[in-house]
Amino acid sequence: QVHLVESGGGLVQSGGSLRLSCVASGRFDSINDMAWYRQAPGQERELVAIISSGGSTNYADSVKGRFTISRDNRKSTVYLQMNSLKPEDTAVYLCYVETLRVVNVEGATVTRKYWGQGTLVTVSS
Repeated sequence: QVHLVESGGGLVQSGGSLRLSCVASGRFDSINDMAWYRQAPGQERELVAIISSGGSTNYADSVKGRFTISRDNRKSTVYLQMNSLKPEDTAVYLCYVETLRVVNVEGATVTRKYWGQGTLVTVSS
């Protein structure tokens, strides 16, 4: 089992910044993709940013140029630096990771997907 702990959410004024963190712990040998999603009230969950194990990144068009995703593999942690925040960025932000475990001596692997419980980001106008 893998446990994700998110932190860094809160209330900020429009134009302000926040940095989200998500730490993964538990049974895994490595982490593939790490990502941040968000879900606003009454809306579907949407991908905000994703980073591969090799460091490749992709962003939602709505956050390009304002948000930066990064990861520290030694700490099994993913970050989301959010700058120039807007009221429409208000949402619950959820961490996502895909873990990999080696399950036998032949090197067979199993991947699992996990979600954090979310951290609320509120941007006031």
